[in-house]
Amino acid sequence: MMLNDDKMTTFRNTNIVFGLLVLSLVAWDWAHSVAWWGYGLVVFAYSLVVFYGVYFIQSGFFLKTICQGTPQAGRAIALTFDDGPSPEYTPRVLDILKEHHLQVAFFCIGKKIAGNEALLQRIAREGHVIGNHSFTHHLWFDLFSVKKMAEELQQTDRLIETVTGRRPVLFRPPFGVINPHVRDAVRQSGHRVIGWNVRSYDTMINDKHKLMHRLMRLLRPGAVVLLHDHGKRTLEVLPEFIRAVQEQGYTIEPLDKLINVQPYV
Repeated sequence: MMLNDDKMTTFRNTNIVFGLLVLSLVAWDWAHSVAWWGYGLVVFAYSLVVFYGVYFIQSGFFLKTICQGTPQAGRAIALTFDDGPSPEYTPRVLDILKEHHLQVAFFCIGKKIAGNEALLQRIAREGHVIGNHSFTHHLWFDLFSVKKMAEELQQTDRLIETVTGRRPVLFRPPFGVINPHVRDAVRQSGHRVIGWNVRSYDTMINDKHKLMHRLMRLLRPGAVVLLHDHGKRTLEVLPEFIRAVQEQGYTIEPLDKLINVQPYV
């Protein structure tokens, strides 16, 4: 399956703009002379723009990403959990969600599914969306070849489909990093890239109160909240966060409803 995008990417537009800028600089240099640092400034500026596009998934720099709810979502948000399934923590997250009658999204790592098939089946049975988060979540995933990335996505899709009977459409890149290789792999596989606009840093913030403060400070209508289902801190803050969100008049909706995208083929 292939997704078609007829619009020029921000990356391509950036290359055109900086290409024209360099040509103009060369022409000016031929007529008037330009100091070497003039070229250095152009290269530095280009590097900053590309860095932003690679490491900030909300930019949509290389391909379209979905990072928030549709305008019709109103005062609703969605919770998403990455890096599971975790036999220690995911069941406890599911218990909390069941207690509050909530459905969320879990972006699962393929290699963690083996041995946790029953847990993945529970996630599906309780109505949560299951998305693809690569097979290995390797630290250098973004440096893999397009072929290797595409194979990881396909391998994880097959595992999820084998266990749940459904093939996922939604993909969240490891660490939220997107570059031309990730873009091409996603276009080959036909996934929709899902980002976030509220990043909790629940794997880094050890103080429960600081984590809670950050989440509430960033909360907004249509928010897609990034959490993880493999840590103690998330479990500690989750019930309080759910209550605080609801007290402020927000509803927590399933991700597919918030963004109006079918989650499976």
